[in-house]
Amino acid sequence: MPIIVNLDVMMARRKMSLNELSEKVELTLSNLSILKTGKAKAIRFSTLEAICKVLDCQPGDILEYSDDGKNE
Repeated sequence: MPIIVNLDVMMARRKMSLNELSEKVELTLSNLSILKTGKAKAIRFSTLEAICKVLDCQPGDILEYSDDGKNE
């Protein structure tokens, strides 16, 4: 998939655990884990907004597009 989720990178930069982020954005650990591992099929803007607010970052810090050539 050409969308890469860098949530783990931003969490490491902010020295925040998945448990702590889960509590602050009010999402279940399992939903955050699915997002963190890149297995999520979609993300709500409200969820992205909450994550960005807590991690003090931009959506582009979490989501990245990579054209790896497999779609050609």
